[in-house]
Amino acid sequence: MNLEPSKQTASAALENDNSKAEEQTLEERFVYKDDDVIDKAFDWKQFTRLFGYMKPYARQMLPLVAVMMILGTVTKLTVPFLTSMAIDKAIAPEDGNSSLTLLYTLTASVIVLYLIQWIAGVYRIKYTNVIGQRVIYDLRSDLFRHIQKLSFNFFDKRPAGSVLVRVTNDINSLQDLFTNGVVNLMIDCVQLVGIMVILLLINWKLGLAVMITVPVMFLISTKLRQRIRIAWQDVRMKNSRINSHLNESIQGIRVTQAYTQEEENMHYFDAMNMDSRKSWNKASAMNQAFGPIIEVTGGFGTMILFWFGAYLIQSGELTVGFLVAFSTYVSNFWDPINRLGQMYNQLLVAMASSERIFEYLDEQPAVQDKPGATPLSKIQGDIHFNKVVFEYEKGRAALKGINLDVKAGQSIALVGHTGSGKSTIINLIGRFYDIKSGDITIDGRDIRDVTLQSLREQIGIVLQDTFIFSGTIRDNIRFGRLTATDEEIEEVAKAVDAHDFIMKLPGGYETEVEERGSALSMGQRQLLSFARALLADPRILILDEATASIDTETEIKIQEALKLLLQGRTSFIVAHRLSTIRHADKIVVLDHGEIKEEGNHAELTKRDGIYNGLIEAQFRFL
Repeated sequence: MNLEPSKQTASAALENDNSKAEEQTLEERFVYKDDDVIDKAFDWKQFTRLFGYMKPYARQMLPLVAVMMILGTVTKLTVPFLTSMAIDKAIAPEDGNSSLTLLYTLTASVIVLYLIQWIAGVYRIKYTNVIGQRVIYDLRSDLFRHIQKLSFNFFDKRPAGSVLVRVTNDINSLQDLFTNGVVNLMIDCVQLVGIMVILLLINWKLGLAVMITVPVMFLISTKLRQRIRIAWQDVRMKNSRINSHLNESIQGIRVTQAYTQEEENMHYFDAMNMDSRKSWNKASAMNQAFGPIIEVTGGFGTMILFWFGAYLIQSGELTVGFLVAFSTYVSNFWDPINRLGQMYNQLLVAMASSERIFEYLDEQPAVQDKPGATPLSKIQGDIHFNKVVFEYEKGRAALKGINLDVKAGQSIALVGHTGSGKSTIINLIGRFYDIKSGDITIDGRDIRDVTLQSLREQIGIVLQDTFIFSGTIRDNIRFGRLTATDEEIEEVAKAVDAHDFIMKLPGGYETEVEERGSALSMGQRQLLSFARALLADPRILILDEATASIDTETEIKIQEALKLLLQGRTSFIVAHRLSTIRHADKIVVLDHGEIKEEGNHAELTKRDGIYNGLIEAQFRFL
């Protein structure tokens, strides 16, 4: 988890003075760099961009949705008019001659209209759900695809849980907006316009009198909009923090239990949970304020309707039937206004999420193909570092003018104290970061001039903390080369001495392993990662503390296999256990980002240098 340098995690806070820890607020103890509230005005450009995801489906389904929408709205607006006719023409006509036939006809017509309205609603909901889910699918796919392209430095600054929230929670919050929100917005707008026209046609005086309350309601409600938007952004931020901490807690549960810090972790989570609840309550309370505003305003409108309507009936300008219809239209008038208020709140929630989604989509990879980059053809493996300077943070050089020549097929061991630059060098070979100055070439070609895919396809990496995916043993090995046959998978497994333990598992190569391979030992997981890397048949093989988790007996077997497998490949081996790199063609000793010594084991042991000091230090602890 990456926190701001000035902030502290819960575990770190235990080491400080208790009074100081008590004074710290949750915000001070747990603030992510990317989780600040995005405080800016409603962005119509972003709004347009968000709904641009509906364009591919506009021609396919929107005409059908529009037809169903108009059909349902027209039938709904026709019913009150038929009701007024039933009262004025069939039940209580001015001439006193009521007509049951006309009443039955109008009643049947209303039933038919309600049936049409129901059918139109069913098909409208069906089509809008299809469109909405396709839009969500496209948006989630775009975000996940883009995240996979982002460079290591992006993930260095963000906890995994924070990234997870963007792909799941933030996108899920847009589902209601796309499945029914947009269409309901259009329906309510059409219905409002239709009702206003009808009210003015029935009696323009009464229509204007009733609608005089609308501007008052609008002015009051707008005061809440900015506060509501920021409140929902804060809710998203707090949820992101909870997910991030939860992700970290699950991954670190063994450490938590080993140090009996469950209680402290629970207190910390409770504080975050309480903070999230308060934020939700605040935003929800602001949301609910729209309802009472509409109800109170509607109440005043109803008072005006019956007071002024009674006067118009007495003066002969309005009939009882039209007053009833007018009352129904006014009731239908306030409903869409109420829904529009709720829709605006929903839109604010969606905007808060979309801002966070587009923040990631707009993030450009720090490392990407430059214009004109060409594929790297099959390499021999000559690698040259020329005055390479690299910084993780500006002003703090991790590598200081590195010069290193590696011939094709050579095995290079990188040794040195923690933080000396070993892992940095191997990360730069795969161009997972870009250097500040100097150049790195492979077979004479600057790696910045070739495409990333063609470069990384020819590099195999085995890390100390190997990752095992959920799936079968065979699938995990095949991840190195998806086109590999079962025979090739078993061949590389035998080469790294993994075949025997695999065949002892209940399902052999078809054994299902849990996430991160928790059912396997550290050594077994490492052997699978060896097989995966070797299956890829890379021209450059990188072993970053790859044998650190393997017992001595297994390591001896792997070393024998590697002698054969490393032939013809350029290899880089990072190891703290110096016994594993005795036979390397060249040993490079690093210290504080600089190369201090170079040579093979025999040459370096003759010097009274850093390498000899490292060997003596290890022997003292044996």
